Amino acid sequence: MTSYQLIATAAAGIESLVANELKDLGYQVQTENGRVRFQGSYADIVKTNLWLRTADRIKIIVGEFHAKSFESLFDQTYALDWAALIPMDGEFPVAGKSIKSQLSSVPAVQRIVKKAISKKLMDTYSRRGKLPETGALYPLEVAIRKDHVMLTLDTSGTSLFKRGYRAEKGTAPLKENFAAALIQLTTWHPDRPLYDPTCGSGTILIEAALMGHNIAPGLFRSFSCEDWIFFDQTEWQKARSQARAAIKQDAELNIYGTDVDQNMIAIAKENADKAGVLESIRFKQINCLDFQVPDDYGILISNPPYGDRMSSTEAVHKLYRQMGDKFRPLTTWSKYFLTSDEEFENYYGQKATKKRKLYNGALRTDYYQYWGKKN
Repeated sequence: MTSYQLIATAAAGIESLVANELKDLGYQVQTENGRVRFQGSYADIVKTNLWLRTADRIKIIVGEFHAKSFESLFDQTYALDWAALIPMDGEFPVAGKSIKSQLSSVPAVQRIVKKAISKKLMDTYSRRGKLPETGALYPLEVAIRKDHVMLTLDTSGTSLFKRGYRAEKGTAPLKENFAAALIQLTTWHPDRPLYDPTCGSGTILIEAALMGHNIAPGLFRSFSCEDWIFFDQTEWQKARSQARAAIKQDAELNIYGTDVDQNMIAIAKENADKAGVLESIRFKQINCLDFQVPDDYGILISNPPYGDRMSSTEAVHKLYRQMGDKFRPLTTWSKYFLTSDEEFENYYGQKATKKRKLYNGALRTDYYQYWGKKN
């Protein structure tokens, strides 16, 4: 069985979470900025696409080398065994990026790499003329940083955050893998209450319910490598069957979500229903200030409105003060708030136990953590 050098790409700040997930799945890892390296067979590609909750994509590293000239880039790209991955009719678009490198023109880099791969495939398949590219999609990327070239093949297709359950997004939604990261950065376990007072379209709570029921996050979607002819497609059938068998249907979860907007509650319920976890989440249209938490020693996670999401900064700060008055007395609860407002602690009325810098897309945010008493 062929072994591949693989990377799981990740958003800045959560690489360690991806690394921990891979370790839990049994892999040895090497963590770098924006990615985690590991090694595995096609079965491992299938497994990690299905089960990683916080990663963006799973990619095969086809080759790595240094290049400061287009001739060197062409020759070293050509030297790789492209026919082991791409059939004669495969469609292979080449994305590109270049940072602090001699070969700074990304369009030129993409053209050279495409030309080198095309020539290698034509030579290997004894094909004259242009390749048809009418078959399955093989998304490639050439990434150059400080003259170090990495050529990768994306096995995921669309990003792993697209689980397939979100019918409606609502306004300013969190990506599913980012929501999963927010949960993993807390001390929540499925036997403890979880509450999102500003649940919006329900992403945080749905991701928690998927974790609580041990539902593979990729179970509802497809992946680009499912169509690749050089790989054993029975691996997908086997992995999905195993994932379905691993679901904990009878897990009892205490998960609560409130939002002041009735439309958002309707969207959250629709998304949860599509994910198969609606019965495990109690959604309620209510102002979070009026909600009474039902238990002690719970976890609260909130992505409240912040200045760039509401027209009135004054209204946002008023909400933070009200949330502080409401939630500070819950001393047995651990509370976690994600916001880009650097004055959050002042308006909430309490300094966080810890805060962590995270990027919600391109937006820099802080994750304010208030740890509760241990039971």
